[in-house]
Amino acid sequence: MLTFGETMGVVAADTIGRLQHARGFSFGIGGAESNVAIGVARLGGSATWLARVGADATGDLIEHRLRAEGVNAIVMRDPSFTGLLVKHRRTGSLLHVDYHRAGSAGSRLTPADIPASTVREAGILHVTGITPALSTSARAAVFHAVETARAAGVAVSLDLNYRAKLWSRFDAAPVLRDLASRADIVFAGPDEAALVVDGPPVEELAALGASEVVVKDGARGCSALIDGVQHRLPALPVSVVDPVGAGDGFVAGYLAERLAGAEAATRLATAVAAGAFAVTVPGDCEGLASREDLALLVSVTDNVAR
Repeated sequence: MLTFGETMGVVAADTIGRLQHARGFSFGIGGAESNVAIGVARLGGSATWLARVGADATGDLIEHRLRAEGVNAIVMRDPSFTGLLVKHRRTGSLLHVDYHRAGSAGSRLTPADIPASTVREAGILHVTGITPALSTSARAAVFHAVETARAAGVAVSLDLNYRAKLWSRFDAAPVLRDLASRADIVFAGPDEAALVVDGPPVEELAALGASEVVVKDGARGCSALIDGVQHRLPALPVSVVDPVGAGDGFVAGYLAERLAGAEAATRLATAVAAGAFAVTVPGDCEGLASREDLALLVSVTDNVAR
């Protein structure tokens, strides 16, 4: 799998409440595309992630973490800064996220940064609706990569991943619809799908041309239309510690199984399990599951693995 996009440093308050009252913070990394790459790698798949990062300590951390996870990281150093994400829990159930990424290294991605040969060699090209929101050049890079993949017969995967703090629904809708019409695999939440289509999300997204459409619906599980066959799976009951990264874990589970040649039912079952495991651990990518982790969801019954 090949993917690309901005990964940021993540500053997270350690306590619940207003940010100004926090006294402890953790520092990690996060980005939808790199999360998926890490998730695929942890599940035994081959993943390449490409991005611009700053020539700074946060850029160093991102490059080190991706490579330590077994991801083939193609990192370009940019004179601009590496973006930051600051998050805190205003209440036990409300997570608040602020971005500091305007003009960042990641937003300066261009079509020239995406090697055509790397795209053509991929089993799957995975893109998200986040990168087109970052800048005009980043948007052009996404469409360039997608068209290169289509011309080479490489499957294109798209997670709509709408971020309201990056662009308006009015601006996002036509771009995401255009991308969805060019993708072979489309992932979306119900609200994201409503940006692109008016009717039943699975069927309407499939009508745009994708042969595999999966609608992620959190605690309600998922529904899908894959090669003309309807599927629906319930969510797995878990204790939610941090909801960030659940969707990326889900996508990683699905794509890892698709790369392995698994049938649709197995792809979805692994996706649901990987998404569930991701929310049980704090952090954007820390909770992404390995094969051994997924086994814990069904094998550990007394909360102690001995």
